[in-house]
Amino acid sequence: METIWIPFVVAAVIAFAATPFVIRLAPKIGAIDIPKDDRRVHKDPMPLIGGVAMYLAIVVGMFVFLPKTKDFMSIFVGATIILISGLKDDIEGTTPKEKLFYQLLAAGIVIWGGVQVDFITNPFTDGNPILYLSWIGIPLTLFWIVGITNTLNLIDGLDGLAGGVALISALSFTFVALKLEMNEIAILAALVSGACLGFLPFNFNPAKIFMGDTGALFLGFMLAIISIEGVMKSVATIAMLVPIIILGVPIFDTTFAIFRRLLSGQSIMAADKSHLHHRLLERGFSQKKTVLILYGISGVFGLFAVLVSKANSSQAVYLSAVMFVIAIIFAKKLGLFSSKARKEDLDR
Repeated sequence: METIWIPFVVAAVIAFAATPFVIRLAPKIGAIDIPKDDRRVHKDPMPLIGGVAMYLAIVVGMFVFLPKTKDFMSIFVGATIILISGLKDDIEGTTPKEKLFYQLLAAGIVIWGGVQVDFITNPFTDGNPILYLSWIGIPLTLFWIVGITNTLNLIDGLDGLAGGVALISALSFTFVALKLEMNEIAILAALVSGACLGFLPFNFNPAKIFMGDTGALFLGFMLAIISIEGVMKSVATIAMLVPIIILGVPIFDTTFAIFRRLLSGQSIMAADKSHLHHRLLERGFSQKKTVLILYGISGVFGLFAVLVSKANSSQAVYLSAVMFVIAIIFAKKLGLFSSKARKEDLDR
């Protein structure tokens, strides 16, 4: 545990110390979020690019605590590309195609470095045989990295929400990696969680800075990498499901958003006010309570994933399926499949 807590604390201290400098830097380079539509909960201009502070904390920690291997360098380069794309978007804006290009480039680099889904396990066959994916692992890895990179960005709608969910998810990955004796990935996950913790005092409601695409895309990318290296390369029966459970809040919210928009005839890229946090606000919860509720849900997912992470039985898969069904029922009850939203959803 000492191996984990030192990187965690170092990343937290660096992020906490760097964020005030980023707050002062943001207006000078035009990285300000000015409310332009009624989807935004905040009413005043807010500094962006908080992700820069977390990037510095994580990268410094990587160079101090991790070996300089090929996969390490590919993760560093890929993460830097994602950060640059987020900075560009926060300062001057980018098109969806341009974002996708940067994300595919970053994903391609880490795949070249050896970060790839190589195999899956079959929980319903005696002996739990391993199915090697060969070249199919490359598009699967690209899809996973690009998908997870964007899911965290889509829930970044309330003060402290994305940062807190990323913190809980990264901590969950830390303990899973420790259980699976993947110490280097545990350190990387601890760095991510520590950086989020150091940033949250400035981002929790009332926020002094937003992480912006700079932070949300960067954290999503790092969580995608950690999930591949720290869980999907395990031979545990439930290895493929553990990352989905840990990242349950952003994954389910994004999935429901895609179905909601398809059912209503909208583009899946269209923005709306029907995300999970919007629905909770609609039901009368304050920003803080909404964020804390989602922290709690994310924590439950993470705890469950840690408990079953080494399971080698189909029962763990069945339990996970039950959890997914409960999540779908909960989503339906909140109306996440419907694009209908009251006018006063965010006027609080």
